Amino acid sequence: MSNKSLAILGIVAAATVILAAVLSGVSSGPREGAGGPAYLIQGLDPDAIGSIVVGTGENAVKLQRMGKNFVVANKDSYPADTKTINELISKCADMKTTGAPHTTDPANHADLEVTEEKARSVVKFFTPDPNSSFLTGVAVGKSTEAAQGTYVRLLPTDKVYITLESPWIRDRAIDYIDQELITAKQEDVNSVTVTLKSGGYTLKQNQDKAIVLENIPSGKTLKTSEAKSVLTALTDLRFEDVKKSVGGLVFDDQYVCRLNDSLVYTLGVAKKDDKTYVVCKADFTGERPSKVSKGESEEELKKKEALLLAYDKAQEFTARHTPWIYEIADWKAKNLNKALADLLEDEKKPQDPNAAKPVAPAPPTVDKPPQEGSVGSVDLKPPTVEDANTVSVVPPAAGAAVPEPNVSKVADPNAAKP
Repeated sequence: MSNKSLAILGIVAAATVILAAVLSGVSSGPREGAGGPAYLIQGLDPDAIGSIVVGTGENAVKLQRMGKNFVVANKDSYPADTKTINELISKCADMKTTGAPHTTDPANHADLEVTEEKARSVVKFFTPDPNSSFLTGVAVGKSTEAAQGTYVRLLPTDKVYITLESPWIRDRAIDYIDQELITAKQEDVNSVTVTLKSGGYTLKQNQDKAIVLENIPSGKTLKTSEAKSVLTALTDLRFEDVKKSVGGLVFDDQYVCRLNDSLVYTLGVAKKDDKTYVVCKADFTGERPSKVSKGESEEELKKKEALLLAYDKAQEFTARHTPWIYEIADWKAKNLNKALADLLEDEKKPQDPNAAKPVAPAPPTVDKPPQEGSVGSVDLKPPTVEDANTVSVVPPAAGAAVPEPNVSKVADPNAAKP
């Protein structure tokens, strides 16, 4: 074979290796012998990922690509949050090792907790269907003995590296879903109508942002705090879980929130086994602007823009949420079907100005020293010395005979002598 032929074969072989690397999209890990930190997973193309599996066994979370986005297969293929999916891919792709493999012996995997059964986190990437195949993955083990890093194994190899990061991977299906259902600011709310089996009521917010109850019963007044909790129930409404079907639900109660931009949210509310579920939709009740005329003021243009945005938002909301049943936390759900009696209290009657005022008790008296000559007084004057020749005359008691004064009588000279 000529030297020319050998050269051609060498070029072909090199091109084959390069093509294989491009087609595979993922290398087998950091280059052996490379000095300094290196990326654990190299060449991972997000567009080449058809599905992602987080965890193992029955609790594994499966994220399946559907078009340009992902869905959570564990939740009846509910749309996954794109931002959270990108964060997951970035966390895995951005892991850096300290250098060469720490070990390649499978016998050490259990002790380092990088087996799929013992690993703290396991993430696997697969190519799209049909004929999906395993691309690459990572098993996050325990921290190093000096707590200076974390053991990680590059799947499906036996190579275990040390990474200075300690990546935290979300491991619940609900973690990959945007749980925010509705956000309606209080200042944008025009009115709220609650319809229950026991009756219904409507709360309105006036221009001064004061909350009033239509047709308030006589003798009753509105509890402001309770009314506000109902009016603002959609300020930050999040759900705990989502399903396409839940047996035995009857959505008897209804919560309707009307916004100032003609957007109306309608929620059907049902209860089962101490859990509250809602179905929801949105409608645009205003007149959709058809065109923009020349010479319109900036204020008019802003109003038309707000109406157009509200119309589009209603269409998108209904299309996304109509097929689903959402579980709402109890502390939030109670504001969606609160009874009218919980919003009212007895009106305080004004005090009658003509009513007799209670007499204040007399202040306690303070004993004063008795005056001279008063009853019970004590005469502090020094006693006088009684004249021995003075005769004390004691007045007789009432009705008693007055005795003769004890004086000597002059003898009658004519009286017979004994």
